[in-house]
Amino acid sequence: MTAQAEAVELTARAAHERTRVLVLSTVGFTLFFAVWVMFAVVGIPLRKELGLSDGEFALLVAIPILTGSILRVPVGILTDRLGGRLVFTSLLLVTAVPTYVISRAESYTQLVVLAFLMGLAGVSFAVGIAWVSAWYPRNRQGFALGTFGAGNIGASITKLLAPTLVTIVPVAGAAGGVIPGGWRFVPFVYAIMLVAMAVVVWFVAPTPDERPGRGRTVVSQLEPLKVMRVWRFGLYYIVVFGAYVALALWLPKYYVDVYDFDLKVAGFLTAIFIFPASLLRPLGGYLSDRVGARAVTYTSFIVMAFALAALSFPMGPWLFTALVFVVGVMMGVGKASVYKYIPEYFPRDVGAVGGLVGAVGGLGGFVLPLLFAWAQGFSGKPESAFLVVLTVDVVSLLWLHATVLRMRRAEKAAAQEQIS
Repeated sequence: MTAQAEAVELTARAAHERTRVLVLSTVGFTLFFAVWVMFAVVGIPLRKELGLSDGEFALLVAIPILTGSILRVPVGILTDRLGGRLVFTSLLLVTAVPTYVISRAESYTQLVVLAFLMGLAGVSFAVGIAWVSAWYPRNRQGFALGTFGAGNIGASITKLLAPTLVTIVPVAGAAGGVIPGGWRFVPFVYAIMLVAMAVVVWFVAPTPDERPGRGRTVVSQLEPLKVMRVWRFGLYYIVVFGAYVALALWLPKYYVDVYDFDLKVAGFLTAIFIFPASLLRPLGGYLSDRVGARAVTYTSFIVMAFALAALSFPMGPWLFTALVFVVGVMMGVGKASVYKYIPEYFPRDVGAVGGLVGAVGGLGGFVLPLLFAWAQGFSGKPESAFLVVLTVDVVSLLWLHATVLRMRRAEKAAAQEQIS
């Protein structure tokens, strides 16, 4: 075989291995995301069975979101050091344990502890981002990260699948109690799926793995977190991801309270927002590869600002749904463009930086619904929730624009200095 033929074969093999990493991480992240938001569905019959108050139920739903956000930085660093294959497989197995035990829980205290542990499912985002980035070249990272991020659709999978699973097995269970019934069947099935996915990842993922953080100290990997740019990216991610999570939780209630729709219709209309906000991430990544992350992020923020400004006023349900769809499209595209920035500026620290940006965005998803409730209580207007998101969007847009102007001035001054 000639040297040229060997080079072609190696290139083809590398492309095949990259594709395997992308497929495995995307499917795994979709499953993780479905598990992460599981309590949003199983919580309805669970709440009735245990007689939970509104506050107890809200805490149970929120705890996994917090866990999955605050641990993203250390796990992202670990992925850069040990490789995505090992960390992703380990996370699948570890998460399967509390997920299964939830199906056997008998008290609220047990569920709170297990919800904290099950929240590890949300950490999978940082693992996947670092793993995929390590395998893909810079000019393909936008599309690859966008494709991986489309695993957010796992939230919709839970909303569609879990209600059916709840009714498959009687509450008393089956096979002498080995298979739990009712709402408990959902975590039971998810635990099995997590273990099965771990086996697939371990035996199908390519080896040896890419480990960009190998040989580096933890201190050196944390160094980029001192850079203000990283925190700015985190604010951007609140706009496109944190607000996505918050609105996905808030919209069903909005449709019921404002337009008097029943819960089934409200859930369907909310899905019109969720699907583009999840499935258009690959498009956002592709566009970011072609025209740059900055142009795509600019466009997302500007279009969202106009739509959110309109949503801040009362309107009919169909115009409202159309505008919310526009916001979802821009969030889907913008999620990918924000993460396209990270490997461009921090190619050796995607795990740490991506983990922090994801953590900030995830925490935004926890805080924003609280701000929605406060704004509505203060103003008496349900539309004020969109004014909250608009404020964050405009602040991010102004910061982005100020940064671009400063960079252009610096580039112009450097060019003039070279001429002189």
